[in-house]
Amino acid sequence: MTDSILKSDLKELELNALLEITQAINDNMAEESLYRIYRFTLLANLKIKKLALFVNEINWDCKVSFGVKPDFSTFTLPEEYHNLDGTQLLGVSENPFEEFDIVFPVLHKGRVLAVVFIGEISNPEVSVGTNTTFLKALTNIIMVAIENKKLARKQLEQEVYHKELEIAKQVQLLLFPKELPNTNNLKIAAFYQPHHDVSGDYYDYIPLNKDKFIVCIADVSGKGVPAAIWMSNFQASLRTLVRQTDNLIDIVRELNYHVKGGGNRDMFITLFIACYDFSKNELRYINSGHNPPILINNGQMETLQTGSTILGVFEPLPFLEEGVLIDLNDFLLFCYTDGVTETFDENEAEFGMNKLLEVISENQKDELDEMNHKLVESLNAFRGSIPHNDDITILSCRVKN
Repeated sequence: MTDSILKSDLKELELNALLEITQAINDNMAEESLYRIYRFTLLANLKIKKLALFVNEINWDCKVSFGVKPDFSTFTLPEEYHNLDGTQLLGVSENPFEEFDIVFPVLHKGRVLAVVFIGEISNPEVSVGTNTTFLKALTNIIMVAIENKKLARKQLEQEVYHKELEIAKQVQLLLFPKELPNTNNLKIAAFYQPHHDVSGDYYDYIPLNKDKFIVCIADVSGKGVPAAIWMSNFQASLRTLVRQTDNLIDIVRELNYHVKGGGNRDMFITLFIACYDFSKNELRYINSGHNPPILINNGQMETLQTGSTILGVFEPLPFLEEGVLIDLNDFLLFCYTDGVTETFDENEAEFGMNKLLEVISENQKDELDEMNHKLVESLNAFRGSIPHNDDITILSCRVKN
């Protein structure tokens, strides 16, 4: 009779514990609250005397422990327990887990979510079979609920990220000029291929008046949304400055000041900016640590390297010089970012500057879009099955004055 009453009382305690845990899950309580309820339920209702619950997150952390001498919250679960497939008896040599009698895993869809250690069991060998059934079920319910909360939170974070990414993508597309000139005396064509959905590459064409225009290409360190945001700030600063002056030295100094003062020491920008004057047949330019553009004039090729170091590292810039080219009335200017020359093949060989010069030389008389397209085809053929590891941006400019 007494055994029957005790079993009835135990079943009632187990039912109450199950109802309490289920209610807490339905109320969408935080993970910390669920762990507290789990701890209280085991201590007060189920009379568990010693327990440690390790959960598989980034590391194997102890989320609940009681009745034990060591502070298991500072412990990492030994690797031998990471892939348990059933309940095991523990021997006295399992220091510092010698205080426990048995250990069992919490499994969900073939994955170990948690590992539970229990101590001071009257008959551990029997408990391996049936006496821990309810505890296992209760632990499984709460761990699966917490796992589902994590998955839901991760899904929400991914949705927010994708929305932010889409906004950043739209913002970045607004950075690029909507139309590029295609007249008898000025043709400009561009190609843009981000490594991710958004990138830190940027190109621009800015007409100043009937005689002058500016072209530029830039690359911010890093990739993805942070790089795109930085580049949008950079474009806003540049557009503001060119409305005030066409003095490239003043523009670059101010741009460097804005980038350096932006607060992120890991960010820097390479820039090539040039201003052509139809009335003077003159091209002024500054290369701030960017891949040197290629100029073809009268059949001669040269790279444009005069300028300064990268922007955003030193304030003031340690050196700054403007390159000036005169008597330019029929020329091709080809600008690009490092994703072009730093394309690698299956043997880890780099496309490099020599191959770039070769492709541009062979196709310099083509229409600009066609020339850009042939270069991209050459890059794809060169890399084979190796994916691009960087953004690729190309800006071609042909002047016939």
